[in-house]
Amino acid sequence: MSTTTQGTALVRETHPGDYSRIEELTVSSYVDGGHLGPEDSYVHHLTEVAERAQLARILVAEVDGVVVGSVTVTDYHQPFAEVSRPGEMEFRMLAVAPEYQGRGIARTLVRHIVAEATARPEIRAVSLCSLTSMTAAHALYESEGFVRDPDRDFVLQVPNKHSTFPFFIREV
Repeated sequence: MSTTTQGTALVRETHPGDYSRIEELTVSSYVDGGHLGPEDSYVHHLTEVAERAQLARILVAEVDGVVVGSVTVTDYHQPFAEVSRPGEMEFRMLAVAPEYQGRGIARTLVRHIVAEATARPEIRAVSLCSLTSMTAAHALYESEGFVRDPDRDFVLQVPNKHSTFPFFIREV
């Protein structure tokens, strides 16, 4: 189990007692943040925390014993990977409870992931894709050394929906 403290946030792996809080803060971050409508099919996917935890690692950030952020981490060959390639660690669904946004929680989670990747000799980069509207997150990623690569944007084409998700990568 990986646990680190950066600033005032403790980063640790999740446990089942966290799942309802992760669901709540993730949906709130995406919907209340104006990135998804409550009827968007992806919202249901965000609520499937127990299922996600079986397919990938979920890290949480705690402040004073309260889970205030979470992120899903996977390697390219694992079932939850979407955009990573061999030698890359990927993260998805980074979310911070709206009342804790702007306090460095997301940055702490990103730095923790990069540190984990750096410690693994088989990992050469960290990758992710993001919703186009998440411009504050994009600025955070770029300030942490991630580079936008439009050639690797994730393109979703399903009936009645076509979306492009900006791709970011950071060498470690």
